[in-house]
Amino acid sequence: MADIVGVTISKNGVSIRLTYKQWAHIIESHDYMAGNLDLVLESIENPDYIVRGWTDELIALKYYEKTSISDKYVVVVYKEGTEGFIITAFMTSKQDKILKRGVIWAK
Repeated sequence: MADIVGVTISKNGVSIRLTYKQWAHIIESHDYMAGNLDLVLESIENPDYIVRGWTDELIALKYYEKTSISDKYVVVVYKEGTEGFIITAFMTSKQDKILKRGVIWAK
């Protein structure tokens, strides 16, 4: 089994894991995410919004006044199921673009 960097629980009560391989992918694609592992896990556990993904993914958004690059929404794309896992994560200030996909849940 892949090395697990972190585990959190989604709003639906599903355990969501983040593997070292996926975390490496996230910080290689978005270097500013390095050092923000806690924000990624917290965004799934306590999101401001959950939005529809492309197929069966879910997208969690959580606003943070302070991140390593300014005030931003942390966006985490993940799958639930028997074994939930994080696909990717990034930060944005253009949350409306994501929210218009269809909000499933809001705080």
